Amino acid sequence: MVEKVIQLKCKCNEYPWGRQGSKSIAATLCSKTPGTDFKIDENTPYSEMWMGTYPELPSYVLSTGEDLQDVLDAHADDLIGQRIIKKFNHTKIPFLPKVLSIAKALPLQLHPNKDLASQLHARDPDQFTDPNHKPEIALALGDFEAFCGFKPLADIERLMQLPPLQAFLPGVKKPSFDDQSLKHVVKFLLTASDEAIRKTNDALLQIPREKYGQDAYILDLLPRLIEQYDNSDNGTIVALITMNYLQLKKGDSIYIPADGIHAYLSGDIIECMARSNNVLNTGFCPRADRDSVDLFTSCLTFTPHSGEECMLRDRPFDRSKGERRGCMRRR
Repeated sequence: MVEKVIQLKCKCNEYPWGRQGSKSIAATLCSKTPGTDFKIDENTPYSEMWMGTYPELPSYVLSTGEDLQDVLDAHADDLIGQRIIKKFNHTKIPFLPKVLSIAKALPLQLHPNKDLASQLHARDPDQFTDPNHKPEIALALGDFEAFCGFKPLADIERLMQLPPLQAFLPGVKKPSFDDQSLKHVVKFLLTASDEAIRKTNDALLQIPREKYGQDAYILDLLPRLIEQYDNSDNGTIVALITMNYLQLKKGDSIYIPADGIHAYLSGDIIECMARSNNVLNTGFCPRADRDSVDLFTSCLTFTPHSGEECMLRDRPFDRSKGERRGCMRRR
């Protein structure tokens, strides 16, 4: 009979937004695995440790060195179970847990929904490597910052009245600022020229703090994002003006739906998501790495639409055992 508790040997990827060397919890966890050959290079950024069977960064059985997927295939009934096999029509783990260590903003992104992911995978399987959507949950291991979902429309409309931003409003004003107005703003900002973004950023920095009201943090984050990327990165204004800026503490959790716009900013988290690596990026990355703005904005669902809607709150759960009898659920 196969052992049902398997210690894994995992690896880290090295995206440039990861924390350096042993400052990365992801790398530290990899290196602490007994018997592992993973060694930390203090000059290397370590961004994510993956745990699962996704082929880009698969896990291995520590005791034997076998690919975890090979073990699951050989013992599918014991380790996966017929209910899951029938539901997904395969013996792969249908979710993908990760540990992320974030030193600077990840790309401004969303993950296509199931229908679009299937189309993109069929059209370009090299870039979109699976036909799945990718909703995800992130649990903070300490202080964690993220841009997640859109602010309430009234808050965005108020900020868009600042003189440097008025040029990005729709030419024909509607009776009320709605999601279509917001879509226009996001698309206009993402397609603006380098020079237009630079001038707008410079002008925003000259506005008195009190003019920003509850969003005065913009004046603190704007120089930081400019330093991390560039004064002409389109993602900066989109994130600061239209998106919720969240500051989480250890144990706090957020939910990102498929098609949910987001960009993690700093901190260490545990993530769990559907088994996918599909993503559309449009900011906080070089222009050459960005995907189609038309495709990106066509995917936007405008959910969530406030910071509170992003949060997973701890609620009582009568089927749990032990001291902490609760679970994370969306409100």
